[in-house]
Amino acid sequence: MFPVKLDKPLVIFDIEATGTNPRTDRIIELAAIRLNEDGSRDDGYWLLNPEMPIPPETIDIHHITDDIVKECPTFKEKALEIMGFFGDADLGGFNAARYDIPMLEEEFLRLDIRFDTSYRRILDAQRIYHAREPRNLSAALEFYCGRKHNEAHGAEADAQATLDVICGQFDKYGDLPKDMETLDRVFNPQDPANADRAGRLRWVDGEVVINFGKRKGEKIRELAEKEPSFLKWITRNDFPSDTREICENALKGIFPTPPADAKR
Repeated sequence: MFPVKLDKPLVIFDIEATGTNPRTDRIIELAAIRLNEDGSRDDGYWLLNPEMPIPPETIDIHHITDDIVKECPTFKEKALEIMGFFGDADLGGFNAARYDIPMLEEEFLRLDIRFDTSYRRILDAQRIYHAREPRNLSAALEFYCGRKHNEAHGAEADAQATLDVICGQFDKYGDLPKDMETLDRVFNPQDPANADRAGRLRWVDGEVVINFGKRKGEKIRELAEKEPSFLKWITRNDFPSDTREICENALKGIFPTPPADAKR
């Protein structure tokens, strides 16, 4: 029996997508469980064609390939069915507030359909988990290594504790990759459409464009010519070094070559 008293349906759902950016990525898989006030449940599942290539690093996570979804319906074709399943229900998930809900909202928005969340209450299991279970280095040392971190926040002790935690993680999870290249790719996935690591700059049709703020979507090549002050502002402020370097080079008339695997 579900432990929460419901006064309206609750839909607990999870999304797999082409990436993590609701504005540019698309839903591939959507699974939902609708818990009703009378204790019954309904299950919904949709495998969708995202109408864009699925990046290899994303396939490594959910193992859904272009071939698997090429004959599947699009979100547009299933939008009304999905909306009908959700109805006016409250929403639940794991990291739903930061990922799944914005992703779903954006898909509906592209079709000029408003998926209104202003009146929906949210039950996010991740937020309960993070609120109740400490996730600092001391907690990790006790979990993976079975000992207290009595010298927390001393740099030498923290560095040694971190090393011990990493070793403990490899002892606990035998399937972890054993090389840095794979570890970095799996745990720090990068969108190939990003021109910089943080995604502040993005490849669109072979050009680097701004991916934040009021200048979002504008080409740095055109800004360098017509409004260099914006790029100078980036170079002088607290942006990542690779972001600043691209802008500095653009001001000199030097522009990066788009990678072969950059997606629009």
